[in-house]
Amino acid sequence: MESSRHSAGWVEVICGPMFSGKTEELIRRLRRAVIGRQRVQVFKPAIDRRYHETRITSHSAQSLDARAVPDVAALEAALDPDTQVVGIDEAQFFGPALVPVVQGLADRGVRVVIAGLDQDYRGQPFEPVPQLLAIAEQITKCLAICSSCGALASRSYRVAGGSERVQVGAADSYEARCRSCYLKAIAGDESPADTATHVA
Repeated sequence: MESSRHSAGWVEVICGPMFSGKTEELIRRLRRAVIGRQRVQVFKPAIDRRYHETRITSHSAQSLDARAVPDVAALEAALDPDTQVVGIDEAQFFGPALVPVVQGLADRGVRVVIAGLDQDYRGQPFEPVPQLLAIAEQITKCLAICSSCGALASRSYRVAGGSERVQVGAADSYEARCRSCYLKAIAGDESPADTATHVA
């Protein structure tokens, strides 16, 4: 939904498992906004330092300058009143406080483009992405390729790591799995703690 109506605010959510191209799609949309001479601000959670401190970077090495912020309050404080498009990566790490901020931005005419995991490693809804999906005008569900069988994958499976609540990782720690292969894997894997979460 890349409208030419600059005065109309709306919310776009790009969701899916790890390795499904969420950040790549986010970067594509934001670059088009820049080409369209719109004022764009991009944010990422400061916790995600896998590829770069101040850039959002896809697993395929595409990247875009961003501001790393520790929480929603810092994100909101950094917003420029003249910004027309706001991009947010790794939305699952900003918590429930992100939802009213996004809603407020859209209500005042800002286009907000968000990428994040819709499920955690247990296959459970990963807040606040479900709430963001509910208020979005446009939803894009990305699918990866199952690392086990090659089918379309909708889940992130943790293959290595401890029981930390937050575990930042990529291909060394996670794989994309289809529903069938994911269920087979978790049936024989009791090592990850039920409270663990991850970055995608």
